[in-house]
Amino acid sequence: MVSKQEQTPRDSTDVAPKDASTVILIRDAAGAAASGIEVFLLRRVKGMAFAGGMTVFPGGGVDPSDAEAEVDWAGPSVDWWAERFSTDAARAKALVCAAVRETFEECGVLLAGPSADTVVADTSRYAQARTQLEKRELSFSDFLKRENLVLRADLLRPWANWITPVGEGRRYDTRFFVAAAPQGQIADGATSEAEEVQWQSPAAALEHWQGGGSILLPPTWSQLTALSAFGSVADVLAAEPEIPVILPTLITSEEQLRVEFPGQDGYYVAGPHPWASRD
Repeated sequence: MVSKQEQTPRDSTDVAPKDASTVILIRDAAGAAASGIEVFLLRRVKGMAFAGGMTVFPGGGVDPSDAEAEVDWAGPSVDWWAERFSTDAARAKALVCAAVRETFEECGVLLAGPSADTVVADTSRYAQARTQLEKRELSFSDFLKRENLVLRADLLRPWANWITPVGEGRRYDTRFFVAAAPQGQIADGATSEAEEVQWQSPAAALEHWQGGGSILLPPTWSQLTALSAFGSVADVLAAEPEIPVILPTLITSEEQLRVEFPGQDGYYVAGPHPWASRD
C-alpha cells in the first residue's frame, strides 16, 4: 500500500452529485439446509457510462417526474423519510418514488398494491408499462394512477447514504433502502441495463468478488458486508441503522486509483481492484 505522503487527490474539480436511490432486495434463503438471507444483484452492461460491468443493486437517478409525482401513499410519512435521510420533504418524496420506480424498471419487482395493505402478486401484466417507464415514455405517477395502485413506502427501510467521490465525472448522492421481495413476485433481468442477475447470500457474493468473479464498488461491498451479519429478513427490517453521509476520497498514486472510506480495510485485503487502473 502506498504511504499517505505519496498519495494525491485525482482531481479537485467538483461535479454536483445527482440524487439517486438504490434498493437492496432481500429474501430468506430457501431450502431445509439454508440459513440467512439472500440479496438480488445485477451486473451492469459493460458499455454503460456509470459503473459499467460492475455488480450492483437495483437503482438509478431520481427523475424530475419523481419529485412531481402525485401518488396514493401507504406507510411512513414523507416527513419521516426526510428526517431519516436528513433532507427536506420534497427531496425525500422524490427519493422514495425513485426507489420504487427503479426497482420495478430494473428487476420487475413492484412495491405497490391495490390497497394500503396489499401488494401486487404478479407484475408480468405490467410488462409494457415497465418498458415505457424505462424509456421515459410514461411517468411512474401516471402508471400508478392508471392501474389504481398504492405506493407501499412501508415496505422500504432506510439503510445508508453514499456520495460519489469528488473527482469523478459522474457523481450521485445515493440513498440506499432495503426491502423484502414481495411473495409471488419474480425478480428478473429483463432490462437493457443488466447483463446478468442472481440471488446470492451476502457471504457468497463477497466470496465471488474476492475470487475475481465480480467487481464491487465500495458502497456495494460495504452493504454486503453489513448484511452478512443478519440471520433473517425480519432481523434486517427490524434494524434501525445510523445513516451518516459517506463521502469517500478518490486518491491517485502511480496511475492507480484508490477510494478511501470508513471500514475500508477488508476491501483492499486482496490488493488493487480491476477498476483501479482506469483513466
